[in-house]
Amino acid sequence: MVKKQETLTAKERTKKALMAGIWGLLTNVILFVAKLMIGLLSGSVSIMADAINSLSDTASSVLTLIGFKIAAKPADPEHPYGHERFEYISGLFVSLIITYVGFQFLHSSIEKIIHPENIALSPVIFLVLVFSIALKFIQGRMYKRTATTIDSETLHATAKDSYNDVYTTFAVLLSASVEWLTNWRVDGYIGFLLALYILYSGVMMLKEFVYELLGSRPTVEQIQAMEEQLNGYKKILGYHDLLVHNYGPNQRFASVHVEVDDRLDLNEAHKIMDIIEKDFKKSLGVELVCHLDPVPVGNENYQEILNELKKIIHETAEGLKIHDFRMIHKGQILQFDVVIPEGIRLSDEELERTMRIQIEKRIGEYQLDITFDHNYLLF
Repeated sequence: MVKKQETLTAKERTKKALMAGIWGLLTNVILFVAKLMIGLLSGSVSIMADAINSLSDTASSVLTLIGFKIAAKPADPEHPYGHERFEYISGLFVSLIITYVGFQFLHSSIEKIIHPENIALSPVIFLVLVFSIALKFIQGRMYKRTATTIDSETLHATAKDSYNDVYTTFAVLLSASVEWLTNWRVDGYIGFLLALYILYSGVMMLKEFVYELLGSRPTVEQIQAMEEQLNGYKKILGYHDLLVHNYGPNQRFASVHVEVDDRLDLNEAHKIMDIIEKDFKKSLGVELVCHLDPVPVGNENYQEILNELKKIIHETAEGLKIHDFRMIHKGQILQFDVVIPEGIRLSDEELERTMRIQIEKRIGEYQLDITFDHNYLLF
C-alpha cells in the first residue's frame, strides 16, 4: 500500500476516489429501485429490508463523495494540517447509517415473525435478486481495488459493506426460494438473521472510524517499513521513541530519537538527520522530525556502566530495554529511559525498586532518574 501511495498525487488520489463514489452511487440507485419494486409486489419483508439497505448504500455513496471532496481541500489558517481527516468523519456517518438500517431491519423482521404473511413470488423477482448479487460483487471488487490503490479506510469499509450486501441478498434469495418451493414462512427469520449481521458490521466499522478519529496506533506494516528505513543508515548507532500520528491517509507525521557518536562534528550530525528526514518524506510519505542523541562511545567508564545496566534491566524482567542513558552532574546521577513491553505485570514502582537495589549492589551508589516508556505509545 505504501508503494501505491508513492506514485499518486493528492489530486490523483481524490480523482480515483470520486470516480469510485460516483459509480457506487449510480449502481446503488439502480439496485434500490429494482429491489423496492419487487419488494412491494411480493410483500416480502426481507426483500424490502434489502431495498432499504440499498437506499442506505446510496446515502453512504453520497457521504463518501462529500467526504473525499472536503478531504481534498488544501490546508488553510484554521486547518494547517489539511482536511483529510474528514474522510474518517464521512466513514463514521456511513457506519452510523448501516447500524441504523440494522435496527430498522431487526424491528420489521420481528413483526414478520409475529405476524407471518404469504409472499407473492415470480421468476422476475429471482432474476432481480441474482442480478443484484452479481452487481454488488462487482461493486465490492471495484471499491476494494480502489481502496488498496489509494490506501483509503473509508473505501475499504464501503467495499466490506458491498460484500455484506452480497451475503444478505443471497440470504433473501434463499428465503424466497424456500417459501416458493415449500410454502414455509421463513422470511421473517431470515430477515432477523440478516439484521443481526448488518448490526454487527455497522458497529465494527463504527469502532474502526472512532479509533481513527481518536488517534489509533500505526499498523505493524507501517512501523516495519519505518524501522527498515532507519536500520539502513550505517552512520547512526541506534534509534528509539518512534512516535507516529496522522491527520489523514496522506498526512502522516513521526518523530524519532537518533543516537550518534558524540565525536561527530555538529554539522555532519545535522546532515545525517537531514538525509533521514528527506528519505522518509520521499519513500514513505512521512514528515519525520529527528531528535539527536549524542552517545559518548569513547568513554570507557560510560560504556562499562551502560553494559552493566543492560544486564540488570534484562534480569529485572524479560523484554525491558534501556535508552537515553546519561551520566549527569559530574557523574553523580544516572539518567535513562526503560521501555516496558506489553505483558509486564510488575508496576513501574516495583520495577524501579528492583533496579535500584541491583544498581547499588553492582554499580555503586548513584542517584537515579528513570523514565518508564510503555510500548503502546513508543516503537
